[in-house]
Amino acid sequence: MIVADMLVGRLREWGVHRVFGYTGDGIDPVMGALRRAGGDPELVTARHEEMAAFMATGHAKYTGGLGVCISTQGPGAVHMVNGLYDAKLDGQPVLALVGQQVTTALGSQYQQEVDLPRLFGDACAQFVQTVVTPEQLPMVLDRAIRIALSTRSPTCLVLPSDVQRQEMADELPQEHGVMVSSPGLPRPIVVPQTGDLDRAAAVLQAGQRVALLVGQGAASAVEEVHAVADRLGAGIATSLLGKPVLDDRRPGVTGVMGHLGTTAAQELLQGCDTLLLVGTNDPWTEFYPPPGQARAVQIDIDGRNLAVRYPVEVPLLGDATETLRALLTRLPESAAGGAWREQVDRSTARWHVLAAAKAEQPEGYPLSPQLVVRELSGRLPVDAQLSVDVGSITYWYARHLRLPPGVPAHLSSTLASMGSALPYGIAAKLAAPERPVVALAGDDAMQMNGINELITVADRWPGWADPRFVVLVLHNAELAEVSWEQRESEGEPRFAISQRVPSFPYAAYAQLLGLGAIRVEHPDHVGPAWDAALSADRPTLIEAMTDAATVLLAPLQSAEQVANMYAALRSEEGPQAERALAHLRRERALEGFPEG
Repeated sequence: MIVADMLVGRLREWGVHRVFGYTGDGIDPVMGALRRAGGDPELVTARHEEMAAFMATGHAKYTGGLGVCISTQGPGAVHMVNGLYDAKLDGQPVLALVGQQVTTALGSQYQQEVDLPRLFGDACAQFVQTVVTPEQLPMVLDRAIRIALSTRSPTCLVLPSDVQRQEMADELPQEHGVMVSSPGLPRPIVVPQTGDLDRAAAVLQAGQRVALLVGQGAASAVEEVHAVADRLGAGIATSLLGKPVLDDRRPGVTGVMGHLGTTAAQELLQGCDTLLLVGTNDPWTEFYPPPGQARAVQIDIDGRNLAVRYPVEVPLLGDATETLRALLTRLPESAAGGAWREQVDRSTARWHVLAAAKAEQPEGYPLSPQLVVRELSGRLPVDAQLSVDVGSITYWYARHLRLPPGVPAHLSSTLASMGSALPYGIAAKLAAPERPVVALAGDDAMQMNGINELITVADRWPGWADPRFVVLVLHNAELAEVSWEQRESEGEPRFAISQRVPSFPYAAYAQLLGLGAIRVEHPDHVGPAWDAALSADRPTLIEAMTDAATVLLAPLQSAEQVANMYAALRSEEGPQAERALAHLRRERALEGFPEG
């Protein structure tokens, strides 16, 4: 047995049955070991190493386990870094296995020689190690996996190709300097100390207008979140990553907070006097209550997240489920409701009416992207898995898509890297091939890399138990979010050469690959398109020809906060600028701010 075989076998002992990557000479011995392993672990070949790292991150998000990606040295390793930062910033356990030139050549400026520990030193800050002897491998592999799982972050092993080929002893000797380790990591139950729980309960009970802000860290604590909210008569907002955690049809749930959130969530956070943060590290701090307005309690399993976003009076280091259960024993039982909760529910009802109005198709205008995403609500299968890209599509997902309980939805949130929808969706499908997948993307993200990963979909789908893999592309020929950010933040008019996306026939390309394809231009055809794609006998792409002028507007902004938008639009020319100005005026009027 050589080092590469030992590596593959040890991955299997850790329960790793799928590896995402792209081959090359620097990792050839491991590829040989994967071949000899007979498909366990399975190698999933992406079209680009960045996509392999995204797939590994997606695998971690959809399964809750370790994602593993693999690449050769040099450019292959460089390509992986963006996907690993996605894992780091969203707190996901991923192991990167990276080939390297032979040890005798290192330091000579050899072809494709890159200082890999330095390259990965920040993305994989918790653990990066180069394997230099066979005896070292089991220990560093076990540590890399254990640290990735313990810290919920990416780690990296650098594997010189000559070391990969070296022979492994049947048993490691018991001698000085040789570390003999074993796989496995039990999961602890972490609960705060009694005194801290008592202080937190006292703060929460004293509140008259309590708000909960819930993130992905509360995924296993849904009923506990609602029970605490009911005891306190509280309203609940979610972070973007927390959207799939809670069913927004349940009482008290106001939707996503922040720039791409709902008016109800904004009113909740701006009106509360007490704030309970549960498993969230959402960075949109300008949408939190003004510091000093609300007393705050925060629950997080990672102490590094405590009291970073808001002044927290009682930080609670612990598991969300167990900590909330412990708090419930300290909160008096009372019926849900009260004047504050009734106010929250009225605000939420107003938002649902407002959202429907925002999504209405303006007469004579191109197709509304809000309508396209909203029409998926009620059609999304209860066993579906959803992936979402970065850009204007994220706004429409956050505001308009109502997820059935238990449907996972993931995106590159904290890094906000375009191009995540297709690799995430592929990882989700491979983890559960019997479940349908829906991937939501913009045309800009599709041109970055999505059209290439459609090749992977076309290659692999005949082996799936359920062939449904629906890709929505909002084709508006525009980097729409960037256009609106420039207007809002800089007061700058649209700079066409930087924001225009070249035309591409997405549906025709899908057909060329043997996939289903539907092109939609009229609002009456949107619902039937979703119905057809979700019942198709093969993966299907919906190309929706949408309006690039549709406004991306933060909720309940003051006149001063949107003044830049108006100034920028008035300096633009052409029909798209005229529509954008009309969209802005219409949505401001719908929110109660009629402006000229």
